[in-house]
Amino acid sequence: MIAGVDEAGRGPLAGPVVAAAVILCPGGIAGLADSKKLSAARRVALAGEIRARCRVGVGEASVAEIDRLNILQATMLAMERAVTALGVDPAEVLVDGNRCPRWRWPSRAIVGGDATEPAISAASIIAKVARDAMMHALDAAHPGYGWAQNQGYGTAAHIAALDRLGPTPHHRMSFAPVARARKSRA
Repeated sequence: MIAGVDEAGRGPLAGPVVAAAVILCPGGIAGLADSKKLSAARRVALAGEIRARCRVGVGEASVAEIDRLNILQATMLAMERAVTALGVDPAEVLVDGNRCPRWRWPSRAIVGGDATEPAISAASIIAKVARDAMMHALDAAHPGYGWAQNQGYGTAAHIAALDRLGPTPHHRMSFAPVARARKSRA
């Protein structure tokens, strides 16, 4: 049982960082790729198939945890929560990136693993679809920032909205553009 792990949402100015862990089903899933290379519709379709046929765990770290720990440590925490959510101990965990969390499972970091390791590709898709859904819900609750389109990333429209509307409780106060917007409103 090998689990693939990836995250979504390290760079945005708002929202949690979300990680997923996937142990692929026998026979795998056709059409897996790095989530960034797939259309939104294809990601959603694949996520449904992955969830129906494979073992999936999702974990997140909140904005408060990101601000308290820093984004790297919060990402590692989300990854650990995702593997724990699998409900079984994998024999090995393959992590997309250049480092693994300090945890109890044997693991390897694989740079570009979301494009080369099917289990990591599946985790990439699950994490991205889950986080995008969260940002769509937050967009409905906090209109004006464009989160349904920009997923919380620091686009020009998002920065302009921060300056105009100020930060929400879902903004990462430790990120420089948000800190500047908060300071300018103080």
